[in-house]
Amino acid sequence: MNRKYKLATSEKFDEYMKAMGVGLITRKVGASVSPVLELEKDDSGTYTLHSNSTFKNHAIKFKIGEEFDEETPDGRKVKSVITIDGDTMTHIQKGDKETKIIRVFSDDEVKMTLTVDDIVCTRIYKPL
Repeated sequence: MNRKYKLATSEKFDEYMKAMGVGLITRKVGASVSPVLELEKDDSGTYTLHSNSTFKNHAIKFKIGEEFDEETPDGRKVKSVITIDGDTMTHIQKGDKETKIIRVFSDDEVKMTLTVDDIVCTRIYKPL
């Protein structure tokens, strides 16, 4: 909580974005930036997940287990639900395709696994 992590490695992100229908130019720009993640929680139990980069800043506000409307960084409109079990955050996005994003938080990294269809993308973030 309230720590910042910067993207260090990324595998199969272009394939993931392509499967989601993201256009070529947005995929190239998205693959070239190293976003910084930060998770915050306020007194009311509302979480905010920030992803900031030189290309785009994006934040989602949510309560655990409650469905919410989300616009993804590439402009898709989806219905999302986020749950937390220990250090693992599971984020399900339902739109034209269903996507599962698992973020495992530890002191030395955040491991993010994104799955759509049969494509699995892994992105590792390291603390700043």
